[in-house]
Amino acid sequence: MIRIHGTPKSRAFRCIWAAEEAGQPYEVVPTGFGPGIKSPAHLRVNPNGKIPAMEDGALVLFESLAINLHIAAKAGAPLMPAGDDASRALQWTLWAATEAEPAAMQWAYNTYIRPPEERDPGQAAAGAAGLNARLDVLEGQLGANPWLLGEAFTIADCNLGGVLYGAWANKFDFGGHTRVKAWLERCFNRPAALAARALRDAA
Repeated sequence: MIRIHGTPKSRAFRCIWAAEEAGQPYEVVPTGFGPGIKSPAHLRVNPNGKIPAMEDGALVLFESLAINLHIAAKAGAPLMPAGDDASRALQWTLWAATEAEPAAMQWAYNTYIRPPEERDPGQAAAGAAGLNARLDVLEGQLGANPWLLGEAFTIADCNLGGVLYGAWANKFDFGGHTRVKAWLERCFNRPAALAARALRDAA
């Protein structure tokens, strides 16, 4: 059984969603943002002192999107496609981490994560502008397709959707990005996503 260390109200949400999509049995090892993440026990699974981390037998991984790629590989197609689409899934996973997430988090920290007195409206606006530029790219990629790589939901959708969940849940203005907004609605209303969201809401 996969053991996911973290709390559903963290990036561990992405891993829970992936495990649900893969139909893999999993256990959430409750680990929050308190002193426990610096404990020797937790540092053995994530030496960065962060969450999430994953144990799958002898394999220990950190980084939520890497964990998701592992979970998808265990499941195989269609969650982890083969051939060129496998490379495209890796491309969009890295794009999620390097392009979408920094802008999304800049907006998030200065909109709803930090206490109001610590928020910088200028930083929030810069994050929103940066995210909108990335959403322009995503809008073009989706085209007439329901999912990032075409007709089938893959780990690319799970990983990029997971990165954008905070923006979606906290009412980011998707403006003219109608395809992106519709894609996110499809992502987060899948049965596996609803199960992960229920755990997040209950945490």
